[in-house]
Amino acid sequence: MIALALQAELPPLTQPTIVAVAVVYFVIVAIIGAWATKRTRTARDFFVAGSGIGLIALTLTSMSATLSGFAFIGGPGLVYALGIGAMFILLPAALTSSMTAWVLAKRMRVLAEIRGLITVPDAIGARYRSRLAQGLSGVSILIAVIGYMATNILALGLVIDAIFGVGLGWGIWLGMGITLAYAAAGGIVAGIYTDVFQGALMAVASVLVFVFTLQAGGGLEGISLTILAVDPEFFGPWGHMGPMAALSFFFVFGLGSLGQPHVVHKFYMLRDPRRLKWYPMLTTGALILAMLLYFGVGVAVKALVAEGEMAALANPDQATPLFLLHYTPVFLAALVFSSVAAAIMSTVNSFMNIGAAVITHDLPVAFGTKVRDELLWGRISTILISVTAAAMAHVSGALVAFLGIFGWGLFASTLVPALAIGLNWKGATREGAIASISTGLGVTLVFEVLAYFGFYTFPTAVTISGLSLVLSILVFFGVSRLTRKGPGAEIDPDIKLAMEV
Repeated sequence: MIALALQAELPPLTQPTIVAVAVVYFVIVAIIGAWATKRTRTARDFFVAGSGIGLIALTLTSMSATLSGFAFIGGPGLVYALGIGAMFILLPAALTSSMTAWVLAKRMRVLAEIRGLITVPDAIGARYRSRLAQGLSGVSILIAVIGYMATNILALGLVIDAIFGVGLGWGIWLGMGITLAYAAAGGIVAGIYTDVFQGALMAVASVLVFVFTLQAGGGLEGISLTILAVDPEFFGPWGHMGPMAALSFFFVFGLGSLGQPHVVHKFYMLRDPRRLKWYPMLTTGALILAMLLYFGVGVAVKALVAEGEMAALANPDQATPLFLLHYTPVFLAALVFSSVAAAIMSTVNSFMNIGAAVITHDLPVAFGTKVRDELLWGRISTILISVTAAAMAHVSGALVAFLGIFGWGLFASTLVPALAIGLNWKGATREGAIASISTGLGVTLVFEVLAYFGFYTFPTAVTISGLSLVLSILVFFGVSRLTRKGPGAEIDPDIKLAMEV
């Protein structure tokens, strides 16, 4: 979902139980990483786990990569501040899991089988018979990956600092180092199985915390009555956001999720594509469990503040930490904070892997060459990308927040038309894909930079990511229509077969 970008420090969490649980968690991650390293022998193992993961593993790793730490920290803070309208960010989750299964999963898995594809730009290059389209999508992914990674590493540093009291700088580099240790050695194999552990931890912790939110607020009825007495608009259909902003969130995070490569890439890895029929149900169920904390903590803290049981929050991101420290057993608080670190690390690992694939595979293919030892250079690229992102996180938190927002819009506007629509519409052309990717990259970059430096901002509720996605789709259809009789409209027979699955 959204990368977690905390700009204020978390309250100190350096209680012995919390520290001990966090240490145990990191030891488990190290063991998984060591085991995965022994299973990583080829570039295919490193980038797509040898196409050998099961459906449950796919479900949990997709959930972990989708939600990141946002569902536990940033999300409850948004609900507290904005009301029910903040749920429009997560409401598309059930729809999106079904859409990705129907629109992309089988097609990408079949493409992996017939063409040996290992990256998302691989699929775009094969669909349009275009190295330029593959290279442009790779560049877009790499730019967005570094920004997204920097945002998440900053958040991970804040969590580690809160738990161990080592300082933000050390927290950033320690978090990056732990994630890098298993990612560079074990590749996506390590990422998948740490995600399985992390996803299960997130689901269990979320359910347990939701029980305590009901207990603290007097049940859903008690919470509702308390909030309605002081803030009737909170439970309105749009909360404090207004209809335009809420629906914009729904559009961007619903349709835009089809272009998130750290999730879509995992469809290459499924061992048995016939089991995909169960994926929408399993993923939706897992996301619902994880979202219980997102909703429960947000409304419970709002009610507790309304009753005077808690002081008004200086920063909405404090909602989850303060609730856990004061209204749940310390062991559960420790479990959740470890889950936050786990969720962030799983997302960072996914970005490390797809970023390294762009450098060692997609860009060389775009230039008509091939790296001799993709496994070795994949590991080297992972290190380079990670150090760059950690350095950016260390130097400027404000810039990191900007890059995180920029990354989401860039993924959506450059990949949704060319990949998600293109693999389902035979009328799409090479020229349409290239124009669409270029439009998404250009519009997102120009307007995000203008907004960041204060030169120009859109009216309230009009998001840059939403605008760039709409323009990219319109350009994709328009240019494809104009070039439908040219050579760029031709599709290879095996690709056409995969599109008909």
